[in-house]
Amino acid sequence: MHGPETIFASFFQGGFECSSHRRRDGVRLDLLRATGHDRHVASDYRQLHDLGLRTIRDGVRWHLIEKAPGQYDWSSWTPALEAAADVGMEVIWDLFHYGSPDHVDQGADNFPRRYADFALAAVEHHQQVVGGRPLLCLVNEISFMAWAVEVAYFPRPAGAERKGWFKEQLARTAIAAAAAVRAEFPDALLVWAEPLVHVAPRDHRRKSVEAAERERQGQFEAYDWLTGRARPELGGDPSFADLIGLNYYPHNQWYLDGPTIPMGHHEYRSLADMLVEIAERYGKPLFLAETGAEGSGRAAWLHHVCGEAREAMERGVDLQGICWFPITAYPGWDNSRHAEAGLLSTVTADGKRHVDARLLEELREQEQRFAAWAKRPGKRVLELA
Repeated sequence: MHGPETIFASFFQGGFECSSHRRRDGVRLDLLRATGHDRHVASDYRQLHDLGLRTIRDGVRWHLIEKAPGQYDWSSWTPALEAAADVGMEVIWDLFHYGSPDHVDQGADNFPRRYADFALAAVEHHQQVVGGRPLLCLVNEISFMAWAVEVAYFPRPAGAERKGWFKEQLARTAIAAAAAVRAEFPDALLVWAEPLVHVAPRDHRRKSVEAAERERQGQFEAYDWLTGRARPELGGDPSFADLIGLNYYPHNQWYLDGPTIPMGHHEYRSLADMLVEIAERYGKPLFLAETGAEGSGRAAWLHHVCGEAREAMERGVDLQGICWFPITAYPGWDNSRHAEAGLLSTVTADGKRHVDARLLEELREQEQRFAAWAKRPGKRVLELA
């Protein structure tokens, strides 16, 4: 696509659902296997590349790689690395997308070091197999993972019953990994993927407004800590985030302790305003690391997000990409329900993934609109600190 200037191979991107955590009932998920991506990785990459999506997010499965402490088996990852090289696909690799090996205690004092060792070993393997500049999401959704553990949606490690403790643990873990990778591979591109949310008060009493704003402000903690804006004792540094990745879905706005705010409601906040706020806060390029919707809402959601993205860019936001996530249909975490959420279907009896025509048509329309926008004179980028 010839559109906005981007550091990525393509402005529009796709992400593969790669969660591999244990549910609260103890069942281990493996969405790369459940979607068939592990077996069809070469054809998946080729199909997306042919459709013009030449940058993707994909993940490794730590629990399959580190079968015993410090012992790594890369056989579950190497075929994907080789397939990406063969096709010419640029991949942002998620190294910790929730799941970890059973012999690793996420609540232990040594967890940051354990994960940093794994992350460094993974980048070393990446360099041995394909070389080039590694693109990495070292820890996916610190804020969501911390919330999921605190409410016991994910199993709780020791210590996580204290509110806020596990978020700090994950931040220390992310910072330890970033420092280790930066030291050995200074040219690595480090991106993150944190939820972008809005929280509104149920009423306009002072206490309600203040409580909603406190919860809304909580979305900034992970990035503030990673970049050293707050809690400097954790060791964060601005160099640990080359891009600010944001995950935004139809359910990302809600009333405090209440239901989702529907799009179009007067309390629903403009995505463009939210992007401007983030850009001004961190002074770095942004990208929508995840966005998407299900079923018949897919094309309409892409239309909405792209319109808001262009408005934000018109106001000076340096937006580097939009990643549809997940890019294939997938089984739901809790009940394996079939979720038609992607541009591509599940693998069908003919061995192929079918393309959703309506979403593809909207994607082509948006490519043209962004290309036209990029040619406009007088585009500007916010003068950021």
